[in-house]
Amino acid sequence: MTVSEYKNAVKGKRIDVIGLGVSNIPLVDFLLSAGAIVTARDKKPYDDAKEKYEALEKKGARVICGDEYLSSLEGEIIFRSPGIRHTEEHIAKAVEGGAYLTSEMELFFELCPCNMIAITGSDGKTTTTTLVSEILKADGKRVFLGGNIGTPLLPRVEEMKKDDYAVIELSSFQLQTMTRSPKRCVVTNISPNHLNWHTDMDEYTNAKKNIFIHQDNTGLLVTNAACPITANMAGNGKTVYFSSEEKPPSPCGVYIKDGYIVRYDESSESRIVRLCEIMIPGRHNAENYMAAIGVLSGLVSDESIRTVARTFGGVAHRCEFIRQLDGVKYYNSSIDSSPTRTIAALSCFDKGVIVILGGYDKNIPYEPLVKPLFDKAEAVVLTGANAEKIYSAIVSHPEYTPDKIKIYSESAFTSAVEKCRSIAKDGDIVLLSPAAASFDAFDNFEHRGNTFKKIVNDFK
Repeated sequence: MTVSEYKNAVKGKRIDVIGLGVSNIPLVDFLLSAGAIVTARDKKPYDDAKEKYEALEKKGARVICGDEYLSSLEGEIIFRSPGIRHTEEHIAKAVEGGAYLTSEMELFFELCPCNMIAITGSDGKTTTTTLVSEILKADGKRVFLGGNIGTPLLPRVEEMKKDDYAVIELSSFQLQTMTRSPKRCVVTNISPNHLNWHTDMDEYTNAKKNIFIHQDNTGLLVTNAACPITANMAGNGKTVYFSSEEKPPSPCGVYIKDGYIVRYDESSESRIVRLCEIMIPGRHNAENYMAAIGVLSGLVSDESIRTVARTFGGVAHRCEFIRQLDGVKYYNSSIDSSPTRTIAALSCFDKGVIVILGGYDKNIPYEPLVKPLFDKAEAVVLTGANAEKIYSAIVSHPEYTPDKIKIYSESAFTSAVEKCRSIAKDGDIVLLSPAAASFDAFDNFEHRGNTFKKIVNDFK
């Protein structure tokens, strides 16, 4: 369907937009421009977001906010924010009554006129998404980057041409109700995450599968052979596996051999890039490159991949070097909202790491993190809502002894960072890698990371 066809179809229709975050505000504008009758709904009370609500009302939207924001849903079409479950009782009742439930991302998939490449996974999806975008641009392609990475794509859909590329990061929340899949996609890995929102691990995994399950036999799925869950995934079309551990047992894939990332098929192998050429550190980043190489097979030159490897310095808040002071290096990896992310961040460093851990609890286990902490960290500084949970996981480990790792606790985030400085010595690494979400004390992981950077940069 074209944009003009869709706008004609929704003209005069009653539409509810639930949740007024970064993607749904432009959605309201889009729907109003089509002549739809829009009710914008959000949980924040009016006084807490007065400027935003007044702006929407001036444009012609009706605003319902506060505790009763989901009462009396009456739209023929309902757009939900990714963070609001489709099973919420008011929404489910409206759907039973005949309302059509969708989302901003589902509408984008319906209207997008260009090539789409989408990436999901528990870890590495933002870096992989960015790498795919950067490599395509290095190869001379016109690229639109967005989705869960923070930039809504729907407002730009009318700029897109057939030969352009939309590179999209997708979360499990966005994928939960998707009924379309892109032609090419990546699942980086799957490990326990967001189990405070999903009913269980199966629901979380099945949401991720929506990225490829609606492909036809011309689709391409790229996924991780070293992850037990994704190793058993296969698309309806071609499936390419990658692994940093050993050559995948499949007809085609990407792996590491003799210091190179190698792409292979039934008849040949090609050395794509030397590991030592990759500017961003860590084995997990080599895996991100392997995923990008797999999904871009046949679309870009190998030289474009090498160019990005030699020049791309990484994405903010992902093992981001901040400064060196008194012989101590400070790194911001605020994006690390799960134990597996923190394990990957730790793998970038030798011993002598002081790690800041803790934040909002997503109901995920911390026991798998403990042994990597013993191997890499000399101390942890715990802070945030789940600090006690992480502490219990560490001290209950069978290998734990008081001299195995030093444990400090600070209730305030600023105090936690200052504690790191006070105990760090020349040659140490201070790493913010919380293994938890940020919502106990911050708006998002960027807010947490930027706060960390400011504290560190203000050290005299």
